[in-house]
Amino acid sequence: MQLLILFFSFLQVGLFSVGGGYAAIPLIQAQIVDIHGLMTLEEFTDLITIAEMTPGPISINSSTFVGTRLAGPIGAIICTLGCILPSFVICLTLAYFYYKYRKFSGVQTVLGALRPAVVALIGSAGLSILLLALFGDSTTYQLSDIHVIELLLFLFSFLILRLGKANAVTIILGSGVIGTFLYLFR
Repeated sequence: MQLLILFFSFLQVGLFSVGGGYAAIPLIQAQIVDIHGLMTLEEFTDLITIAEMTPGPISINSSTFVGTRLAGPIGAIICTLGCILPSFVICLTLAYFYYKYRKFSGVQTVLGALRPAVVALIGSAGLSILLLALFGDSTTYQLSDIHVIELLLFLFSFLILRLGKANAVTIILGSGVIGTFLYLFR
């Protein structure tokens, strides 16, 4: 029964995560944490962090890690298939129609209308992860509860990425080293 729940949850994620892997994160969270209660938000965030650090699309990595955590190797396969099946079918169908009707102005209008929704989904995922990093599992966000080290790492990383045009991989590795060092010597 749990495998069916996982398959249909990730089938929905695959169907409705327009805009790429980061847009899938709030949908996966809603299915796995909020609706079915299969993981805590902290467990889910840890898996998303691992999925982001490993090579490959984050939505596929996330579905594989969630499936493995909840149901082992079979769960990984079921969740991954649920996540990629809609995209596979939709891409084949859209490719056919796009090449047939690509000069039609309505196609460009529809694609332009989807962009703001994609930005909102990505922003929502980022904000959820930022709030979890800065305040933990707290449901109230007060300045006295903020995790200062995480805030400083976020601000430093953000400034380096935006102003210094640094490589994102360097930022991730550097933050991981600093976080590990601080965790070991707290």
